[in-house]
Amino acid sequence: MKLANLNLKSPYFLAPMLEPNDIAFRLLCKKAGCGLTFTGMTSPLSKQKIELKDKPILQLFSNNERGIDQFIKKYDKKVSGWDFNLGCPSKLSKKLGHGAFLQKDLSQIQRIFQAMRGSTKKPCIVKLRKSPNTIKIAKLAEKENFDAIALHSRTIQDGYSGEPDYKFALKLKKSTTLPIIYSGNVDEKNVKAILKDFPFVMVGRSAIGSPNIFSKLLNKKSRIQFKDYLKLAKKHKLFFRQIKYQAMAFTKGERGAKDLRGKLVGAKTTKEISKIFKK
Repeated sequence: MKLANLNLKSPYFLAPMLEPNDIAFRLLCKKAGCGLTFTGMTSPLSKQKIELKDKPILQLFSNNERGIDQFIKKYDKKVSGWDFNLGCPSKLSKKLGHGAFLQKDLSQIQRIFQAMRGSTKKPCIVKLRKSPNTIKIAKLAEKENFDAIALHSRTIQDGYSGEPDYKFALKLKKSTTLPIIYSGNVDEKNVKAILKDFPFVMVGRSAIGSPNIFSKLLNKKSRIQFKDYLKLAKKHKLFFRQIKYQAMAFTKGERGAKDLRGKLVGAKTTKEISKIFKK
């Protein structure tokens, strides 16, 4: 299957999530059969080192086009493509006027799209939420030769609660020629039905602590465990705080998960965390 010029092994993508999507976690998701990994939101003005060994879609956020051209040219050879976040409903996004709160400024969005498209030949995607301007922005993405739209069909007010508006997603699909990547409460129970309406899906919260979900969706066996994450985390020199966060997440589905989490709370080294999982 293809998305623009990308040949993909599966229609199941790892949704862009800020805290879970470190390099070790993304690599494990890819190993389990994820068709395309997304980074968390990244500022084009960031000077931090970015690990891109999985060749992900690198997601940008900003409230203007400043720095986009230089940033894309710096990392373009290391990524599969680019995504622009117009979906984040956080308080920080509200304060700084980016994410879903930028959706009201169509002129600025168009300038950002032009800066992105003018800087790369790789796929460009925009991540949207449901809003009065969603369809207008989809038309802009079409006009500026973007390659796909990822839609989380909840509003800013919904946040991550309640049911996504599936009918709105279908309405957006009819309004644009661009492929829609469906996002929002995707799991093992509903994914097959969703793929009848949309070519690709993003798996978000269902994947946290569980890279194996991608192999399950492909009807394949995979037994990725926390020890596999820890090995990669050490290799990529991830911070202890991040490792501990993932350790907590990986207790999902484990026997005695509550007891494991209780022990992890007091862990102060990766060695301690490793011992807790071995018991």
